[in-house]
Amino acid sequence: MTKYSPFIAAKALWQMRIRKRPFVLSHAINSRCNMKCSFCEYWKTEGEEMGIKDVFKLLDEARDFGILVYNAWTVEPLLREDLPEILAHAKSLGMITSLITNGLLLEKRAGELEYLDYLSVSVDGISSYKEIRGIEFDRIMPGIIKARDNIQNPILLNCVISGKNLDDIEELIEMTKDLDVKISFEPMYEFRGIDKDVWENMGIRDTDKYHRTVERIIEMKKEGYPVINSYTYLKMVRELRPEFTCHANDIILDVTADGSIENCRVMREPIGHITEGIKNVWERTVKLRKETASGCNKCLFFGYVENSLMYNFNLEVAQHYEWM
Repeated sequence: MTKYSPFIAAKALWQMRIRKRPFVLSHAINSRCNMKCSFCEYWKTEGEEMGIKDVFKLLDEARDFGILVYNAWTVEPLLREDLPEILAHAKSLGMITSLITNGLLLEKRAGELEYLDYLSVSVDGISSYKEIRGIEFDRIMPGIIKARDNIQNPILLNCVISGKNLDDIEELIEMTKDLDVKISFEPMYEFRGIDKDVWENMGIRDTDKYHRTVERIIEMKKEGYPVINSYTYLKMVRELRPEFTCHANDIILDVTADGSIENCRVMREPIGHITEGIKNVWERTVKLRKETASGCNKCLFFGYVENSLMYNFNLEVAQHYEWM
């Protein structure tokens, strides 16, 4: 985990600001999951997945287009047996590799991730983990420890703040310091495809307690705990007020498991398919992407917000947000 190096920052700015092209390929590498979290919509539809040759072709084309970061996620990437080969191919092209996982298979597969630069594990609590995710917290801890010992860069634990884990946050931050890993936060996003009963059960409803919890996150970051979020972002999270200009679809190329290209992970509007060619889709949809972004109510996914603020040269974010 590191802040943008001058070299990477310069390449990112050249790619996004001068060439007007995305810097990150966010690839929903599969459509299967080994958890069935009630608040998640992605596991509910198992669709087609690209074969390894098509993934290699996607990576080749993305790199030729100037993309330097490959992020594998959704629904559970470690269910793909050919994941190590895919990461190895991305690294052979000179790409930075990252992976988002629920951690359930980490103990089994951490040793296969030699070509992975950055690992993010979804961890939403300790005592609340079973109620949120449906399994015991102890089932993912051995994998986190094994991955920490096998991967060069510090692991990131990403916590989605909900109505269920407000009492867990401080202990979770303290645990990350003990484990020598990093942690990020973002508030729960209430997707439209999920039953209202789920949001009534899990959504952020006690706003006073929520405000106090996020204020404590800010305090613990100031105290030196390994929270990677910027203060600018955390204050938006505290108020649940996304006051920023979104550049997610300028920065990130979102590709689904079947090769569709989407506007972003929230406004899941298909804008093309990889068979058309990345360059063709990107250039054809300039106006559509701008219109979609300008009409969006905005989310608070930390990767979208922090990187959009970086794109707009926010100095506080450049100083205090640790990118992965």
